[in-house]
Amino acid sequence: MKCLLWTVAVGALGAFIAAGGPADAQISQNGPYYATPSWDQKLPASTRFIVLTDWNSAAVLDRETGLVWERAPGGPGNPFISPVPWVGPAGIFPLKNALGFCRAAHIGDRFGWRLPTEEELSTLVDPTINTEPNLPPGNPFQGVSTLNGDIFWTASQFESDDTLAYAVSFDPQGIPPVLFPKTDSFRTWCVRGGSTVSNSPY
Repeated sequence: MKCLLWTVAVGALGAFIAAGGPADAQISQNGPYYATPSWDQKLPASTRFIVLTDWNSAAVLDRETGLVWERAPGGPGNPFISPVPWVGPAGIFPLKNALGFCRAAHIGDRFGWRLPTEEELSTLVDPTINTEPNLPPGNPFQGVSTLNGDIFWTASQFESDDTLAYAVSFDPQGIPPVLFPKTDSFRTWCVRGGSTVSNSPY
């Protein structure tokens, strides 16, 4: 009898784990989608990126990091495609700056977007690619320029000078994040999930 009860208990536990564990994500299929972020794995683009069709195909899950990216920087839901400064005029809706643009975005019919940190945005750079933009081959992103590499602001400020912030370039030279004056104008690429960074007031 004890043996039978043990068998039933183990079987039920196994079924619970199987039902509650993350499933293999499917490309071009409605959710749910399960990220397996660990930052120590390297996935090929064919399985790394998933276009979220139930987000109007406007967002992309990166299963390598667990972050959800705007599929087309400045695309649907984010009307601000023009380069903007990192800082801008203060106000109730400070949109004319990189941080404000992502805060105001409603990509895939969802708010909650933000400017990525330099570490997060750098995960989309593939240093083995010698063409512009040097994104992972087969990635689903749209609207990233191939002319002289696009430069995108990050939320990361320079530790020793708060008038400077980091930006990431997608040119094939393998350039690490570069510091620029916050008054310079570059594009934004919004992200959802992960963690934010503390920023000084505009």
